Amino acid sequence: MHITVVAVGKLKEKYLKLGIEEYSKRLSAYAKVEIIEVTDEKAPENLSEAEMLRVKEKEGERILAVLKPDQHVIALAIEGEMWSSEKLAQKLDYWATYGQSSVAFVIGGSLGLSAAVMKRANESLSFSRMTFPHQLMRLILLEQVYRGFKINRGEPYHK
Repeated sequence: MHITVVAVGKLKEKYLKLGIEEYSKRLSAYAKVEIIEVTDEKAPENLSEAEMLRVKEKEGERILAVLKPDQHVIALAIEGEMWSSEKLAQKLDYWATYGQSSVAFVIGGSLGLSAAVMKRANESLSFSRMTFPHQLMRLILLEQVYRGFKINRGEPYHK
């Protein structure tokens, strides 16, 4: 299985980089993992609605440019469907079994994802109704994907 994480912005925090490296290494026993960073759009703190839309559209264009036509795309969005770890494991198993073995998880920037990216997505996933820093979501996502593979293989992993 090939798992791609497409994320807006460059990761700067060392502790997050170390965690992501650790879970990428763990996941390498189960899948090929690729993390693609697309440039975030520089914007001042106080944006009008039109400016926010423009920022999301620009970032969305960059995201869409790296997605492949055959990828099964899951957008991480607060309004998405909430899954348990077991349901994510079932989804991973289903995708691998039924020819959707190239999966891309998309993490937007601080303003979220554009309408065009949401339209391209096959599914929309929310980890919580709470807002998390988009940089931290990379680590949380990789941990949950790793947990999903462990569940599917019946291998022990802390609960």
